[in-house]
Order: sequence, then structure tokens, then C-alpha cells
Amino acid sequence: MKSRLLSILLLAAAVISCTNNTHIIQDNIENAKSQLAFLIEAAEADSTLKIPSTFKNGKVGFVPAKDWVSGFFAGSLWYMYELTGDEFYAEKAQKHTEILHDIQYLTSHHDIGFMINNSYGNGLRLKDIPGYDTVMVNAARSLCTRYRPEAGIIQSWNIAKGWQAEQGWKCPVIIDNMMNLELLFKVSMATSDQSLWDIATSHADKTLEHHYRDDFSTYHVVDFDDQTGEVRGKCTAQGITNESRWARGQAWSLYGFTMTYRYTKAERHLKRAEDIAHYLFVEEDNMPENLVPLWDYDVIQYANDTTEMIALFGDKEAMLPYVEIRDASSAAIMASALYELYWHTKNKFYKKKADKIIESLSSPTYRSEVGENGGFLLMHSTGSVPHTYRGLKKNPNGGNIDVPLNYADYYFLEAL
Repeated sequence: MKSRLLSILLLAAAVISCTNNTHIIQDNIENAKSQLAFLIEAAEADSTLKIPSTFKNGKVGFVPAKDWVSGFFAGSLWYMYELTGDEFYAEKAQKHTEILHDIQYLTSHHDIGFMINNSYGNGLRLKDIPGYDTVMVNAARSLCTRYRPEAGIIQSWNIAKGWQAEQGWKCPVIIDNMMNLELLFKVSMATSDQSLWDIATSHADKTLEHHYRDDFSTYHVVDFDDQTGEVRGKCTAQGITNESRWARGQAWSLYGFTMTYRYTKAERHLKRAEDIAHYLFVEEDNMPENLVPLWDYDVIQYANDTTEMIALFGDKEAMLPYVEIRDASSAAIMASALYELYWHTKNKFYKKKADKIIESLSSPTYRSEVGENGGFLLMHSTGSVPHTYRGLKKNPNGGNIDVPLNYADYYFLEAL
């Protein structure tokens, strides 16, 4: 079973497409070597390994193993090993992967795919480390405990406590959850467990059916009735308002269906990925020329409406600092997805757009100078901007605004 899972991981890696501009790739690798030295030092500064997630107020911020972003730092180290062939990064990656060992049994949220596939999955693919295949299998089965068969989806968030409990949701599914399906596809192929494949495909098809507007932009959240499968409501919990187009949600959407097609070879999944790409890079009027988006594509529209700003932020002045904030993480995710979409279709339009994003992110505007930014590679990412929605109380813990984020670096290295 281990050798079969390794073969599947290697096959999946084959879809990663490089740009012809080897200079920009090598330049970014050299920058990453220097920057990651600072992050590794910070993560290993005492007897307990820590997981770097961001850099704010002059300090590296760390997260616990159960945080949804916990697998990205280890994953970045695995990508550095792949890009350089330097065993130093493999050794560091293994250390930072294995602090996530207990996550294979996590059932309290849906992001176990991010956490385990990016760490253990890359480690298995690159080094075939004994036991990593078992972790992958256990993690896939843990994720499947969140499957709701009547609705045909994997529930994303719990609703018993926290800000989610105040929304009136029954079974919320977020577009981000598409990213966790890769774990199920890989393990299904390795173990011949058809149920994992069927769950992943069902979730993708329900997302395709219910998450999208007519222009192929996506809502962030769709709330299902977990007993009947009916859709109870749709909203955008991390964008500027329910009907706005939150940038990272659109990036997850593009990547999710591009990745899903890699496994299913279903034309409906490829068509959806291409329709999303057309929306983003042809129809989206608010996509900046450098292809590094604002944190929400509709933010300028709302900023120009004083009434809306008062409703959302209490006063218009409170919004002004957020109007021009970009999200480099969304750009990095899109670049990686576009390279794979080019690999599937040989449509040079996708590669051209991906190359443009990489050029932008490699510029001094977005890429850190050596010794700056706490050791993170990219600047100017945005997690969530806290504010009040009409009819939806915003998560009061929104944050990570205009800062480096470890998942931005991860997808940037993946694109390279």
C-alpha cells in the first residue's frame, strides 16, 4: 500500500509546470534559502518546535498544531528540498512534519487535508518515509467523519460554539473545503477504498452545483440542511459583504476544481476550472494589472458608497485603511492553479497569467528583502478583515491584515 500511495503522490507532482524563466526561479530560491534560515531559527529557538504563521509588530507569530495553517511551514520546507535537492531541508521538513503526528485523528474541522497532505503528503512523495502512508490513511478517514450523506457534502465548520454558532447555520460548507479533497483522492487510489473517492467526488459536484453565481464567482459559505440536502442560504463570511467576491475564495475555487480534474478526469470539473479562470482573468473588471488582487474584488465599490461604509464599519473613515489592501496569498494560489491548468489544457493563456503573477510577487513590492519580514518570503497578504454584515455578525477575531502568511509562501514555492 505504501508503494502505491507513493506512486500516486509522484504522479500528482508531475502536473507541476515550470516557467521557462529559470533566472526568476533561481533568484527566488536563493532568496528563500536566506529567508527560511531566519524562520527555522525562530521555530527552533527553544526545546519545543513551533509553527510560524505570520509576522506582526516585529515578532513571528506561531500557531498550535490544531490550527488550520499548521501544515504549511513543513510543506514549504519540503518544497525547498524539492527545489534545491539539499538534504538539510528534508531533515528540517521531517522534524516539522512529525510534530503534526496527532492531527491524523483530528475530526473537529475539515482542514485536516491542508494540515496532513501538505506536510506528510509531500514528505511521503519526496522521501518515502516509513509510517507516513499510515498517517495519510488515518487522516483521510478522520476527514470522512464529517461527511453528511443526506446532503452529499463534508461539513466545514462546527456550529455548537463560537461565532459560527450565532449565524443560524445547520451545516455550513465553505469553498476552501475543495482543497481538502486531494487527501481523499490520493488515499482512495492507494488503498482501493472507493468510499473515499465517492465522498470527494460528491462534495466536488455539490460545490459545483450550489456555490457559484452565474458569472462563475463563488460564494464563500453555503449552508445545507444535513438531513434533506436542501440549501438553506448562501453568504460570504470573510469578504466585505454577503454578495461580494472574496479574493481568496475565488483562488480556492480555481485551484480546487483544477486539482479535482487531475484525479477524476471529469470534463465538468475541467470546464468549471476554465470558467472560473475566464471569470477571473477576462471578466473581472477589478482584477489589478499586476494580478495581485485586493482582498475582496468589490471593496472599492463599497468604499465609494458612504451609506454602505457606515453600515459595515460604523463610519467611512474606519474603512479607509482597508481599501487598497492586497492579498498576495490569493495571487500565489492562483499562480499554482494556473500552471496546472496549463498542463492539462496546453492553453498558453493560463501560463502567461501565471508567469505574470510570479513576476509581480517576485518584485520588491511583494517579495521580502533578506532579513526582513521575519523570514517570510512574501509581504501583503490578508486573512480576514473584521466588520459587521447586514444580517450576519462578523467573526470578531478577524485579523492578519496586510501581513505575511505561511500559506502564501507555500503556494508561491509550489508555483515555482
